[in-house]
Amino acid sequence: MSQAEILTSVQGGLGVITLNRPKAVNALSYNMIGLLDDALTTFEHDDAVHAVLVRGAGDRGFCSGGDVVTLHQYAVDNDLGSAAPFFRDEYQLDHRISVYPKPYIAIMNGLVLGGGVGISASASHRVVTESTRLGMPEVGIGFSPDVGGPYYLANAPDGVGNYLGLTGTHISGADAIYAGFADLRVPDDRIEQLVQRLATISEPGHIDAILAEFEAAETSVLETEAHWIQDVFCAETVEEILQGVQQVSEQGNELAEKALKAMQRHSPLGMKVTLEAIKRARNLSLAETLVQDLRTTMNAVAGTELAEGIRAQLIDKDRNPQWTPARLEDVDDHQVAAFFAPVDGVDDLVIQT
Repeated sequence: MSQAEILTSVQGGLGVITLNRPKAVNALSYNMIGLLDDALTTFEHDDAVHAVLVRGAGDRGFCSGGDVVTLHQYAVDNDLGSAAPFFRDEYQLDHRISVYPKPYIAIMNGLVLGGGVGISASASHRVVTESTRLGMPEVGIGFSPDVGGPYYLANAPDGVGNYLGLTGTHISGADAIYAGFADLRVPDDRIEQLVQRLATISEPGHIDAILAEFEAAETSVLETEAHWIQDVFCAETVEEILQGVQQVSEQGNELAEKALKAMQRHSPLGMKVTLEAIKRARNLSLAETLVQDLRTTMNAVAGTELAEGIRAQLIDKDRNPQWTPARLEDVDDHQVAAFFAPVDGVDDLVIQT
């Protein structure tokens, strides 16, 4: 390894963790998951550390997700034995962050996708910027949101979670706050100053006041479009949602036009599993959602859509996936339900608390 994938330091009362794969927009490798977990343990037991701050190296983003190229190989080889430890440890880490005993501050600038959402949306303090582009884009590779994503999507304002999950769209920092993935927006050019101020804390109670000093709110486009998103995306089936999007698109709504194009190119099976995952998560805790996520993820690794989606998007880059089934009407309820069933040879996730 040419350089450390995780950097840690103590700055005043702040334990700082930097994801350090800037060329890959800090995509999470299996090694990084373990290193991040180790850093949290070290800072948890260091009485001089009053809070932990997590950020990404470089200026392209916090974290672009998991190591999808490695995931592709697991899916092609149907290698559940290699894939399971990665996701099991990742989901344990996501849950640990949600119950971490010290304040955990995530600086969510630039790209915050997939696995990046998993290690930030469960933070106690979630800071976005004007460069933030947050998304759960898994459906675009024939997959469905994981890392607790269905839990956050299920708890978003009416219809918005379904919209984000089914379109895979990237949203702004202001939109992320509206949707419940973040807490406040700070300008990019003030982040370094914010980190310096946070380093001066002598107790956790100082954090909220410091963050409030730097906050610069912005109007959410998603909130201004919420009237039709709620009407359309609260429908019971993907077919009904797609029909509703088509109707709004025909009225010249630009956001609906983009949503329609996205849904038309996504995996029919992936979209139906996504909608079902969000529906089920409405009655689940984050921990219970992560247990569900391991089942849907491992069933996806065992299937065909994930391998084909990654191939088309990231390997061959022909952007022409051949989905199976190719049409929404050819996906039956049994195929969808199978994604939520136990996976042969893979034990269910047991969250360590």
